[in-house]
Amino acid sequence: MTSESPETRASDTEREQVAERLREAMAEGRLTMEEFDERLGAAYQARTHGELVPLVRDLPAPGSTADLARTGTSSSAVPAGDTAPGRWADRVGRGPATSKGAFAFWGGFRRRGTWTVGRKFTAVVFQAGGEIDLREARFEDRDAVIRCVTIMGGVHVTAPPDMQVEVRGFGLMGGFGETDDKETPVSPGSPRVIVTGFALMGGVGVERKLREEERRRLKEERKRQKLEKRAGDDGRGRKELG
Repeated sequence: MTSESPETRASDTEREQVAERLREAMAEGRLTMEEFDERLGAAYQARTHGELVPLVRDLPAPGSTADLARTGTSSSAVPAGDTAPGRWADRVGRGPATSKGAFAFWGGFRRRGTWTVGRKFTAVVFQAGGEIDLREARFEDRDAVIRCVTIMGGVHVTAPPDMQVEVRGFGLMGGFGETDDKETPVSPGSPRVIVTGFALMGGVGVERKLREEERRRLKEERKRQKLEKRAGDDGRGRKELG
């Protein structure tokens, strides 16, 4: 953003800059999980600069969001490569772990956002469900073992497409495996994650999904390409008519 008035409409890039700063602040312990969830939701729903600025005003501002936090402005958009899923250097070896396990009985659990995965993480559910999202996670070490035990329940693991993930569990009157068997190249520096355990009359599923910011970037890129194609077609049509 530049120095427009607070009523100036915010762009997707500006919303994502604020969201990334909030993730950093939560990882640094400056925001609680409840504060992070509340501000992150407000960031993605914000329509104007005036709604974005207060979300990071009380946070120190390293990087591109610094200008936004201090003055209500931001620098130019962050290059897509700087936020792409392949940059693991700042996400591996970021211990200590913020969570090493989860248990749910007649309920559920959720691990998502910028949490730090321990070298060993054990999830146990009984007639319940659990969600383990690794797309924004940091890792205590290069190798992580996620052990899932489900009895009449389920655990859903979400990983970015370029992460190295091995599934070694088994199911008894249930299922244990990846929901998508397409092979995707692993990015250099990716953590090695092993998902193991067993499912009894339940299931453990591993799904590959892009990070939200990458999905938005690809969506904007497709939109830009469609507009350019439409403009080119219109130009050729006018020449033919002329």
